[in-house]
Amino acid sequence: MNRFLWFSSWMVIGLTCELAWAENWPQWRGLGGNGISQETGLPAEWANAKNVVWKLDLPGPAGSTPVIWDDRIFLTSIEGDDLLLMAVSTAAKRLWKQVVSKGNKDVRSDEGNSASASPCTDGKYVWAFFANGVLGCYAAQDGREVWKLDVQDRYGPLQIQFGMTSTPVLDGDTLYLQLIHGDGNPSTREARIVALDKATGKELWQSERPSPAHSECEHSYASPTIYRDGTFSALLTHGADYLVAYGLRDGKEIWRCGNLNPAGSYNPTLRFVASPVVGEGKIVVPSAKNGPVFCLKPQLAGDVTDQESAYLWKRSAGTPDVPSPLIHDGLVYLCRENGNLVCIDAESGKEYYEKRTFPDRYRASPVFADGKIYVMGRKGVVTVIRAGKEYEQLAQNEMQEEISASPAISNGRIYLRTFQRLYAIGMR
Repeated sequence: MNRFLWFSSWMVIGLTCELAWAENWPQWRGLGGNGISQETGLPAEWANAKNVVWKLDLPGPAGSTPVIWDDRIFLTSIEGDDLLLMAVSTAAKRLWKQVVSKGNKDVRSDEGNSASASPCTDGKYVWAFFANGVLGCYAAQDGREVWKLDVQDRYGPLQIQFGMTSTPVLDGDTLYLQLIHGDGNPSTREARIVALDKATGKELWQSERPSPAHSECEHSYASPTIYRDGTFSALLTHGADYLVAYGLRDGKEIWRCGNLNPAGSYNPTLRFVASPVVGEGKIVVPSAKNGPVFCLKPQLAGDVTDQESAYLWKRSAGTPDVPSPLIHDGLVYLCRENGNLVCIDAESGKEYYEKRTFPDRYRASPVFADGKIYVMGRKGVVTVIRAGKEYEQLAQNEMQEEISASPAISNGRIYLRTFQRLYAIGMR
């Protein structure tokens, strides 16, 4: 073989390996919707002069996670009163910016704003949803609007204190929304689950979501989750005191589980923010405000609240309040609001440890990659822990900027969105 053919062959092999290794992060919790990345070679430590590939100023703060497809990054933001969807390249080049809607509202001082829901993408289109109920679909290449709708026009006014910040879930050709809200009056309650055709925005089905919840319990800032194995699949919706599973194709309720806000100690200020997480043969269900955590079997029917056989285990207290749980390699990780990380056995619920990472408020959900757990504090300290039954802290990285967005991981880089900038972290 001559030198040119030999070199060309190795170039093809190298490119093929790189494409096989690279992993997209198409929605909030990644490719599997579980906060797990298969990428390797990721750093545990970084600083201005170490492992920070680039940083890019953003037009405004937001808690939404960036999503990545190949060499493009998509994220929502605010700019003054504008609600934006924007695209940048993985080389930090600004590609396009689209004003999707107007009317930003900051909530609870520094807690969030109308750009809290994360976008999602299939590489051809990008979907963005904002707290005022505006949902749009845009061409990934140039930001051209494909369709746009206001869920308040279609499904009625949103009655939710901090805006509808639940992130839609993309699955195949379907976009799922959970609109769990209300004013405490059962006669005017309009909570529902909706499936839309991703290409047109046309409704495929909608289902009512009844619940005896009242006060703030009727609201949900959590995002839906999909469970799927070889024999069973369902859309899991979390809010108004219940986890409810729906059929993906027809929207029929399959089962429901309550007692997440027990009647004997009912908390009228409770609201679900953390989403369930799924693993093989299990669904881990958080609640809020130091409430319970349940681990359910997936294939159930009817109201299983009082069916002990439906549970793998229960914890009566210690739920994460905002960060969603993480399941990896037979272990469940719960990041509590104060930064305590709890590691428990996924099958039995046995606790291996509860350790403090960094004292702060915690809003972002932890992610796993390359044998590490990445945990983000609100003040910008990112703690990196080795995955496993024993707590081992590898590093603490001070971003010196506020963070409430969860990380995204793709192409050998960790993308961190602070209130000021987007960072690409990777081995140089």
